[in-house]
Amino acid sequence: MRHNASEPPERRGISALLGAGLEALGLGRDAVRERMLLDYLELLSRWNRIYNLTAISERDAMVTRHLLDSLAVVPHLRGDSFADVGSGAGLPGIPLAIWLAERRFVLVDSSGRKVRFLRQAQIELRLRNVEVVESRIQDWRPAQGFDGVLSRAFASLPEFIAMAGHLPTPEGALYALKGRWPEPGAEPPGAAHMIAAVHALNIPGLAAPRHLVEIAPRGGQHP
Repeated sequence: MRHNASEPPERRGISALLGAGLEALGLGRDAVRERMLLDYLELLSRWNRIYNLTAISERDAMVTRHLLDSLAVVPHLRGDSFADVGSGAGLPGIPLAIWLAERRFVLVDSSGRKVRFLRQAQIELRLRNVEVVESRIQDWRPAQGFDGVLSRAFASLPEFIAMAGHLPTPEGALYALKGRWPEPGAEPPGAAHMIAAVHALNIPGLAAPRHLVEIAPRGGQHP
């Protein structure tokens, strides 16, 4: 992405960091989408001063741990409709919705202050492929199931399945963003579900391990 000379130096620096990270992930470059991703970070930084939406406040770290960490799952997502449950500050849902503008994303959270931020981000970034829902996940009953249900908010796979297992279509999947895998003391997903795949994610600039765990119902039709 060509840098605007009128941009503040900090913005130019994180723009270069983002661009290098996107290339390292094999996602290519797109000036419009990159600008939207940086606009999202600026909005998150402003709201974070008051609402404490994320413990990460340095812009470089936000590029790595929020944007690139979210976008690393792009090659592994199948389908056109996704729910991000326990979305919080919109992660991974908003970066994915920006990059995958042709796909639909529903961001779900039960916290009023987080939902207010998500709706403001939806408006300011003009995310026409995003819907925001304020609800407890286990109480949410959408009219249609999703091709994929994502979260990085759950501590355990059984908890994720118990709360969100009703949301995918029969051919859909749950996607859990995790750190080290297998996790110490990790519980199996239960009799009704199986781990369909585990994808190791290499996040540019992040030394800590990251994995995407794909969970599917037993007996379902999955690649």
